[in-house]
Amino acid sequence: MSTDDNNGLKVLLENLTDDDPEKRKESAEKLGETDNPDVIGPLITALEDDNPQVRFTSAKSLGKIGEPAIEPLVAILKNDEGNIRRYATLALKDIKSDTVVDQLVESLSDKDWSVRKFASKALGEIGSAAAVDPLIDTLTDEDWGVRVAAVKALGDIGDEQGIDPIKKARRAATGDKEFKKACNKALKKIQK
Repeated sequence: MSTDDNNGLKVLLENLTDDDPEKRKESAEKLGETDNPDVIGPLITALEDDNPQVRFTSAKSLGKIGEPAIEPLVAILKNDEGNIRRYATLALKDIKSDTVVDQLVESLSDKDWSVRKFASKALGEIGSAAAVDPLIDTLTDEDWGVRVAAVKALGDIGDEQGIDPIKKARRAATGDKEFKKACNKALKKIQK
């Protein structure tokens, strides 16, 4: 890396803590395009930024960085509270590694409903068959949004093992037209 690159990186890292949220967001985006593992720590810190766009962009950048970011992101899931865990889940989803699938499956039993919901969505997007049984268990989650995310994820994965549990969840959802609609869409995806 040349001196210019070092200076450019230094400026991006400084901008990540600038008062202007637009500058922070732009910096987070550009840091995701570097292959320098030194940017992981500052991007992790930015997951707690006051601005949701900065948090989102930082998560996306960590996802682009990939494997080197897994360990610190998993540490967040295990130790931290609130918003930062949702964004860590978002970043892990983009990495699409088997290690990540195990961590996301673990997050399906998190005490925070939004982490469970993000984990369900992420597992659906990754599409790993290893997530089918845990997602089936999530169909009875206490939170409506988590149940819908689990149904959609099962539809996205497309494993026939999900058909009967989805039908059962659909029958149990008396009077919940939106949930039934999500179940029907998922079943169509699986049975195509």
